[in-house]
Amino acid sequence: MGGSRRWGLVGAFLLFCVFLALAAPPQTFLTGRNLTFVLLQISVNVILAAGMTLVILSAGIDLSVGSVVALAGVVGADLVASGVPVPLAASAAVATGAVVGLVNGASIVYLRVAPFIATLATMTAARGLAYLYTDGVSVGNLPGSFTAWGVGRFGPVPVPVLVAAGVVLMTWLLLTRTVFGRRVYAVGGNEEATRLSGVHVGRVKLGVYVLMGALAALGGLLLAARLGAGDPKAGQLFELTAIAAVVVGGTSLAGGRGGVWGTVLGALIIGVLSNGLVLLDVSAFYQMVVKGMVILAAVALDRGRR
Repeated sequence: MGGSRRWGLVGAFLLFCVFLALAAPPQTFLTGRNLTFVLLQISVNVILAAGMTLVILSAGIDLSVGSVVALAGVVGADLVASGVPVPLAASAAVATGAVVGLVNGASIVYLRVAPFIATLATMTAARGLAYLYTDGVSVGNLPGSFTAWGVGRFGPVPVPVLVAAGVVLMTWLLLTRTVFGRRVYAVGGNEEATRLSGVHVGRVKLGVYVLMGALAALGGLLLAARLGAGDPKAGQLFELTAIAAVVVGGTSLAGGRGGVWGTVLGALIIGVLSNGLVLLDVSAFYQMVVKGMVILAAVALDRGRR
């Protein structure tokens, strides 16, 4: 993401904060409790959006994210409730998400199905599996060793915020310090030229979708831990919120340009906007309209830049 675009996002974020500090009722927005709440609220979206950044940089899209959140959440919660140790249950849930990502990637690479259609299919299938796995009911009675990951704190900072920060840092290192990251940019920028240069484009795409599935599963585990239950209805429309954060953050939907720090800024802008609209007692229906207009403006700006 270009420097001017990045500073423009920072400026927009600061303007949002100043406006809300002045417009919201006194001692509501600029309080440590509220700002911590905003970070906690966006933590799962940041994790999902970090993975979505990889997907969109490779000129792909993933609509199955929300369903993977639900499926991984119920798998992890059910295993923990059955007495399986938390690390083993979490590993199984993340592996479940990675398998869904592998199916997405294989459908796109080997069956040559368009990413939109392939992930739309797995979105439906994964949601159905979540309902089948639980017979449509939530999985509760989870031990404190599991729920601590959702409601616990390390000092004043909630654990999900720390996990999200770790995911962002690792995604940044992957994109900027590894050969795989450079190839993700190359595939999104010009797939044919990248293929002719000797890069196995299919492997790059497979890797991107597997990582997306694993991160969606991690988000699902944190959400289940925070709610204290694995819910097959969880994660609805999470894929759209993640895509919105990536697009608002300046990553091009055409692929090849952008980065995870812009995505974090995008998630912060959306989170602060949502929080501010609630503090201003704006109707939920108007909130949906405002968020939609923000996303539309970001896409229009991306088209204009290209």
